[in-house]
Amino acid sequence: MKSFAKLFCTAMMMMCLAAGIAGCGGEEKKEAAADVKPTVIYTNADEEAQVAIKAALDKNGFSGKYLMQSFGTSELGGKLSAEGKNIEAGVVQMTSYYLDSAQKEHPMFIDLADVNKPLAPHASFYLPTIGNCGSLFVNTEELKKAGLPAPKAIKDLAAAQYKGHISVPDIMGSSTAWLMTQAVLNAYGEKDGAAIMKQIEANAVPHLEKSGSGPLKKIRAGEVAVGFGLRHQAVADKQKGLPVDFVDPAEGNFMLTEAVAVVDKGAKENEQAKKIAECIAKNARPELLKIYPVALYEGETVAAENKPANPKNFKETLTVELLKKHQELIKK
Repeated sequence: MKSFAKLFCTAMMMMCLAAGIAGCGGEEKKEAAADVKPTVIYTNADEEAQVAIKAALDKNGFSGKYLMQSFGTSELGGKLSAEGKNIEAGVVQMTSYYLDSAQKEHPMFIDLADVNKPLAPHASFYLPTIGNCGSLFVNTEELKKAGLPAPKAIKDLAAAQYKGHISVPDIMGSSTAWLMTQAVLNAYGEKDGAAIMKQIEANAVPHLEKSGSGPLKKIRAGEVAVGFGLRHQAVADKQKGLPVDFVDPAEGNFMLTEAVAVVDKGAKENEQAKKIAECIAKNARPELLKIYPVALYEGETVAAENKPANPKNFKETLTVELLKKHQELIKK
């Protein structure tokens, strides 16, 4: 009996020891897992784009591994400029010219390998995610009521006949406005182009909008006959049967790209952030292409009506500094 008791006690001790070791191993695994914090994503994307990005991340194993926070473009650009690597975000998805300027000011992003073959060269530290293309658009019914011809060029909007009948975004508050400004300055030079833009803005009052989507809302409501904004939105309205049509301006359809970049936080944090950025560029891209039908990668196709007639790029590299220069030209 004594021998049996000794054996029983020894067995129980071994079992407890084994349980303790297993418990310790479990705790170590939990601590290791907890050590990888959710990656913070800062974005200036529209709500529909955020939905597409979240869906792609959740479907590809990143549910619970990220936190997304939305900002206005200029607000997020200001944070990048002011905070550099100290910014809370590990991933930033926003307009690429802000990323270019932030990298120049404080080298803060790591290089990323392309997950698809891009149609145009881009910086090594970001992956393009969204393309936005500018155009004129009109309310066909309001044009008839006002007895106005449909414009063929952005410059036409500076004519006296369009005063009070147009709505355009303000370059001080909208990146969409910069697409229009680039087209005019590229075609007519800084001096003449700035004069044209000043007159267009004067003609647009009281419909000079801080938001890039503002002019199209005025077009839909029949408050104005002519506007400028993102081409794909006017295409979609026309397909819905609204009295909206788009006009590819003689000066060209200029484009802005949004992209995703990874802030250098150190190897441990960079690993997860890099995978998240790659997932956004690869797995969210098909849905983003449906929302913003501008091809950015080889193999992507868009409907004929979503192909601009006269795509162009500005003669200088787009940066925040160039934007400020153009703002000063128009507002001085």
